[in-house]
Amino acid sequence: MKYARAIAFAALAGITIIGSGCAVGRGQSTAGEYVDDAAITTSVKAKFVEDKTVGAMAIKVETLNGTVQLSGFAKSAAEKAQAENLARNTKNVKAVRNDIIVRP
Repeated sequence: MKYARAIAFAALAGITIIGSGCAVGRGQSTAGEYVDDAAITTSVKAKFVEDKTVGAMAIKVETLNGTVQLSGFAKSAAEKAQAENLARNTKNVKAVRNDIIVRP
């Protein structure tokens, strides 16, 4: 189980880095801020993978200057709330914008 979790975390980190590219993103003035935001995104996604109630593949996570934006779809209001709770309780997160849509 530990190996599966480690592999999932490594895969998420790789996807985040590959999908993000190497350039500093819009609204970020330094490479350090960009790296911090990428680390936050990876940490939030890892929490989603570990949590049994959150559909990690159905919820998109983006971070800009410490503000996490959640989007995508949840199966219930409880799943939406849990995703927001996990994001809020991630190190270095300043704010969370929860744009997840609940689908029955």
